[in-house]
Amino acid sequence: CKGEDWVHSESMKVGLINWAGSYLTSECYADGVTVLGNSLGKKQTWELQVSMKQGKQTVVELLGHQGRYLVVDPDGSVRCGKPASVQQSQFLLELHRSGKWTLQLLDSKKYLESDGEDVFCVSRSPSPYQKWLPQLAMHVHIVLYNPTHQCYARADADLDRVWVDTPVPYLEECGFVLRFRNGMYHLETSSHKFVSRAEKLAKKPSAQTAFNLNLKPKCLAFLSDQDGCVLYPQDKRGRLCLGDNPKEKEEWFVIKRCPQWVSLKTKAKRYVSIICDMEVYAGSDKVTPKSVFHYEFDPDTSTVQLKTVNNHYLAQRKFKSIVANGRRMEPETNFRALWHYGRIFLQAFNGRYLGTMPVGLVVANAMHPGPGEAFGVRLANRSFLVLRGRYGYVGSSACHDVLQCNLLDPDCIELLPCKPGIYHFQAHGRSFWSLSSDGTFRTWGKFALNFCLEIQGSNILAVLAPNGYYMRGDRSGTLLADSEEVTSECLWEF
Repeated sequence: CKGEDWVHSESMKVGLINWAGSYLTSECYADGVTVLGNSLGKKQTWELQVSMKQGKQTVVELLGHQGRYLVVDPDGSVRCGKPASVQQSQFLLELHRSGKWTLQLLDSKKYLESDGEDVFCVSRSPSPYQKWLPQLAMHVHIVLYNPTHQCYARADADLDRVWVDTPVPYLEECGFVLRFRNGMYHLETSSHKFVSRAEKLAKKPSAQTAFNLNLKPKCLAFLSDQDGCVLYPQDKRGRLCLGDNPKEKEEWFVIKRCPQWVSLKTKAKRYVSIICDMEVYAGSDKVTPKSVFHYEFDPDTSTVQLKTVNNHYLAQRKFKSIVANGRRMEPETNFRALWHYGRIFLQAFNGRYLGTMPVGLVVANAMHPGPGEAFGVRLANRSFLVLRGRYGYVGSSACHDVLQCNLLDPDCIELLPCKPGIYHFQAHGRSFWSLSSDGTFRTWGKFALNFCLEIQGSNILAVLAPNGYYMRGDRSGTLLADSEEVTSECLWEF
């Protein structure tokens, strides 16, 4: 099957774990580099920039959180700074079957290594102290795209299998949670089962669900077990399972963020849908593939584009009509979004707001937004949220009785749709989120509360809590609902 064009960045962000289990760390003071970090935080996150290719080998540079490169001085000491020449910062990246990397300074052929505290680059002889395990710093809710098959992976909860057969990842089943535990990765499906070394999905993580992630630049990766077998699509249906004989590059997947697909529901309780390939009507009372849209946000213009599963964009055309025949670069495909308690108003290129005619035709006609121009937004491919703020992931902790926002391993927040744009939040144990008078949250509520979701960017949202305040992450690590406005602490990757 043929899918959409796969686009990935020339850089990716990782943490690098040494032989002792500590992280390569760019310290905030001076230009120090250590391996004193015990978890993946901001100081332990490195942007891997590809400088050039040397045949099948890759030359990279490592950029720290303060915008300074990892630099090796002539005496072999390592620091963060601006390199006097590229010879100080370019490393030859070598991948090993265990999933670990070695980084060899291109000029001197000396390896980056550590002694458990300091980092240096003095030896040309390979040793275990020079191997680094990369941990992907991307948000853990992902999709997996296979360039060879031009399809995405999809979990089948009924058959307990994973297929690589979906051209466009608008289905909830295309989303996975990539969990990192004790140096190994576990791939969790949208139904909270785990890809296993056995052919069928497992109910819980175990040694049978633990894989090495063999990662290389541009977020290309494959999963392998301890015996060297790899996961790749097999047979005519593209069943994802272990094997030892993939065709050339068949085992490689591009790891991408799980995209945000939405449905739009009118006041008349009809979904905006595409009919006859490009006509836009609000006539369906059910969500179908023709009534879901990829919600794309442009941070430069703060405008929104809505893309169909056929890779066409909604565009405002003559006579105020809205037609699904737009291309990405056309200004007529840009809409301004105004959020109001989980509903959205869309202002078209002509300055007018989208609404519906009596026959259901969607047009850009209203000068001012009213109830007829409000669309209820529902996340079409998410039955749960994984939220990450500026301090970490949202979840429960054994050390606290209130929900935290600085965790390394997130909780999955189950979404129970209520009214359009409004959800109930449920914990994994099926109890509801509760809200205390001091603005803190717990996960043992008996009654469902209403939360409004407002998409603020690409995989970014704000959450309006039941008390009328926005949910924010506090520096102390406590999750609170006490902000009257959407600040940086109120923005959540999802």
